[in-house]
Amino acid sequence: MDFKDYYKILGVEPNADDKAIKAAYRKLARKYHPDVSKEPGAEDKFKEANEAYEVLGDAQKRAEFDEIRKYGGQHGRPFQAPPGWENRGGGGGFDNGDFSDFFSSMFGARGGSPFGRGQQQQRSAGRRGQDVELELAIFLEETLSKDAKQISFQVPQSNAAGQRTGFTTKTLNVKIPAGVTDGERIRLKGQGAPGLGGGANGDLFLTLRLAPHPLFDVEGHDLIITVPLAPWEAALGAKVAVPTLTGRINLTVRPDSQSGQRLRVKGMGLTNKQGERGDLYAQLKVVMPSQSDAKARELWSKLSEQAAFDPRANWSK
Repeated sequence: MDFKDYYKILGVEPNADDKAIKAAYRKLARKYHPDVSKEPGAEDKFKEANEAYEVLGDAQKRAEFDEIRKYGGQHGRPFQAPPGWENRGGGGGFDNGDFSDFFSSMFGARGGSPFGRGQQQQRSAGRRGQDVELELAIFLEETLSKDAKQISFQVPQSNAAGQRTGFTTKTLNVKIPAGVTDGERIRLKGQGAPGLGGGANGDLFLTLRLAPHPLFDVEGHDLIITVPLAPWEAALGAKVAVPTLTGRINLTVRPDSQSGQRLRVKGMGLTNKQGERGDLYAQLKVVMPSQSDAKARELWSKLSEQAAFDPRANWSK
């Protein structure tokens, strides 16, 4: 039987802490999950990562593995379990599922330590449920709402042997945290797939995506809206009703305003983590009528003569 170095499988050092081990496992699980991965042999690699985390993520199993690692397996020599090792403890009933013979020889069907340390506690037969990953589109208006957002998603179901049997639909009401940004990932503990044999449920991980808005662009926690102006509104000034995420406001455009100029409306942007709102910037854009009649062109001609304005005067400097 070949020795399996679980540290190498997860790509961590033997002195790695629990946080590093968990992060390494999650990275591999996302990469090789059979439902999403196109990698060759992804299913086998996914099972191998699960097995490694089953050992290194449990303090007692990791201690036993570290001890046996001293007995030559890590140097590439074949691993041989001590005689009668797998029969110690009178049958722990551990569900091996998709785990290897090496794992079974260490932890299957027994309750005590492989080296007779006298630990005869019954091992848990439970296996933690699978995590579920989901992308969730959030409208800008929803980031300001205190109401929960209802979501539905597919949760994998497995039999007692860990074999996939299908999916069920789960519905939750989710409160969107204040100050969320595009691509932010949040965890809902225990909302993933059910555990096996009394094991804990997996978690639900939501990757939040801010849906594009037809009126607003997002810059951090500020919003940008383009405000079209007729030429005479820019020249003479105007009061313009401008949409915001919570209703309309009256924006004062001063005489002789320029196309591209930004007017700041304080506190009308998105909320940050501290509960404070960013600003709304109204970017002015002078637009011409798409058509004009002879009378309008005559007035434009008189205006050009009266104004004596050259918009390209700076080119000669």
